[in-house]
Amino acid sequence: MRERIDVSEIEAQTKIRAKYLRALENEEWDLLPGPTFVKSFLRTYGAALGLDGKALVEEYRLNYERPSEPPEPIVASPRRVRVPRGPSRAGGAGPSRGYMALVGIVGIVIVLLIVGLISGGSGGSSPKTSSTASSDHAEHGGSSRNRAHTGAHHQPASALSNLASLKLEPSGEVYVCLIGDNELKRIPGVILKPGAPEPTYHARRFLLTLGNNAVSLIVNGIPQTVPASSQAIGYSITRAGLKPLAAGELPTCT
Repeated sequence: MRERIDVSEIEAQTKIRAKYLRALENEEWDLLPGPTFVKSFLRTYGAALGLDGKALVEEYRLNYERPSEPPEPIVASPRRVRVPRGPSRAGGAGPSRGYMALVGIVGIVIVLLIVGLISGGSGGSSPKTSSTASSDHAEHGGSSRNRAHTGAHHQPASALSNLASLKLEPSGEVYVCLIGDNELKRIPGVILKPGAPEPTYHARRFLLTLGNNAVSLIVNGIPQTVPASSQAIGYSITRAGLKPLAAGELPTCT
């Protein structure tokens, strides 16, 4: 939501269902199929957003994944019952019918779960999901829990040290087109207004177009003043700092 990327776009790109993407954003791990799928989803989602997927997986392992424990027995151990002595029966005693039925039910549930995940991963979102995603995409800002887009809370310091940081503070109405890694439109050519909360973005490289100088830039934690200009203003931003772009190099979000 903060990056103004429609959930349906990420869903089509990653083949991860929208409800699982929202569960990742909200850290609702109980809504996801299991730790193996969570780690796979984090790597894929992080790559789509230009983040360090390995760092996201490592943080999940440290904070949420439980140590492996020996599985509890499905059924209690049968009691030893004395059998009256008598003629021996042919053949050994096999598993009970109740045990075999329970094993069969567990097997069927596992197969249905795998089939549902495989068939649902490539399917589109329901009309309700699409409507909700469009509403979220149109609204500027969003929940404070949507932190994976900025990368500020989910990446360790070692990962952030290789990324440039950028925050925009409008002092008036200003057109902004901001493109990050993998050509993702972090701010897709919209008018920002003063007083609206803006997140801090992280990427290896940004391409920025400004309609005027009614905005202050905080690049890698250092405030930067945008000079006045009668034309659009463009910058390339990396960890090394701010570099002006020529008129023909300005990115567009159309």
